[in-house]
Amino acid sequence: MATGNVSHPTITIDLVLDRLTTKDVLKGILHSILFHRLFGTVKPQTFEVLDVTMPGVSDVGMEQLVNDKVDTFWKGIEGGANKRGQITVIFSEKRPKKSWFQVYMGEENVPWEQWVINAELRQPKADADRQAFNAKLADTLTQAVHTMLTHTSSDRGRAAVPLITNAFGISPFPIDIAVSVGGVDVG
Repeated sequence: MATGNVSHPTITIDLVLDRLTTKDVLKGILHSILFHRLFGTVKPQTFEVLDVTMPGVSDVGMEQLVNDKVDTFWKGIEGGANKRGQITVIFSEKRPKKSWFQVYMGEENVPWEQWVINAELRQPKADADRQAFNAKLADTLTQAVHTMLTHTSSDRGRAAVPLITNAFGISPFPIDIAVSVGGVDVG
């Protein structure tokens, strides 16, 4: 699942969701990514989604960020004809920005890792379909957590993390979470 470009790794998670589980699944995935990529003092929590235990972060600011982005995604999917969307989590580091003549021009955020969650909303027709749908989604969630663990503990995943020079707060790095539905940024 991990793909990458020259500048930074991009890890992609593909999900097929239904109306009943969309918010819980997206919250669980986002929390799991943050749990594996926040380097401050993290108070852990867990989420049970379709009998899959997912790690999370018990922090008011992070919980609010995740809830806002999931709600934005949900409103975009609910309000339009397009039932496909994407949530992108970008971890960056602040670096000095210089002009052509090496004159200091302030700071810029330079991405060091990106997580792309592709989500498609579908609705199972009957109860038998729902059971199969939920079982497949539970397998996908288990695989997603495995992907997170494998990537963040791999040499490549560890090498992506810049030197931590600021030990204040829950994350020494800027985090940006972007939401798009049908290829259009929302929120």
